[in-house]
Amino acid sequence: MRFSITDLLRMKHDDVKIPMVTAYDYTSALVVQHAGIPMVLVGDSLGQVVLGYDSTVPVTMDDMIRHIGMVVRGTEQAHIVGDLPFMSYQISTEDAVRNAGRLLKDGGCQSVKLEGGQELADTIRKIVEAGVPVMGHIGLTPQSVNQLGGYKVQGREVDGAKRVLEDAIALQQAGAYAVVLELVPRELAEAVTNQLDIPTIGIGAGSGCDGQVQVFHDILGLYIDFIPKHTRRYAELFDVMANSLKRYVADVEMGAFPSSDESFSMKVDVLEEAISLTTGLSK
Repeated sequence: MRFSITDLLRMKHDDVKIPMVTAYDYTSALVVQHAGIPMVLVGDSLGQVVLGYDSTVPVTMDDMIRHIGMVVRGTEQAHIVGDLPFMSYQISTEDAVRNAGRLLKDGGCQSVKLEGGQELADTIRKIVEAGVPVMGHIGLTPQSVNQLGGYKVQGREVDGAKRVLEDAIALQQAGAYAVVLELVPRELAEAVTNQLDIPTIGIGAGSGCDGQVQVFHDILGLYIDFIPKHTRRYAELFDVMANSLKRYVADVEMGAFPSSDESFSMKVDVLEEAISLTTGLSK
């Protein structure tokens, strides 16, 4: 049985913190499953981390469905949240409902996430009415990075803080079961958390949120192009992997790999008979 949105709401009510990570493929999903993490986000951040783009904007529905399917197949208990990519829900409510349904139907996730505040309340309401659970996302919204002028902390001034608070309330009223707060001051994030009956999941938003989400590759030290301030690196696996591959290269070059332990054998007389029966061989 997978972790459900009811379980998530119960954790907030019981004041139990919610750990969540991203995962983008079957192998990382297996690791997450083994660690017992209850919620996994298949984020459109795969555009940067996996596909090598400079933002999340180029990510497509087909990209998301493919990667969601990988993560679903690698997990059994975790609740899988799939990101709706840029322009899959902004054009019309009909598009939003259709694409949210595709992530569940074709990808296999249990809920979807989309970015935006009050302006998307009606869209979220329609998606929820169609039977698709929705996680909101406010504060820094990476799909709007060009409009925001870069990856900047949001809500430090009165107007910005007021907008974040009002966005959070609007999403709850529209039926969202949780809200991601990205790159907002910890004091504001705690205030939002106290105002809402639904859980808040922070990323760069301080410890006052009901839960935290971090990128798998960041916390394990797999991604070195950019290290966010809000990330704590629990390992440096990029270095471990690179050094391991260097050792492999050296062993191959020296003839030390493969050894007899990593090879298979056959009887000499069988080989000799096979050679004797083979035409065209010269000694």
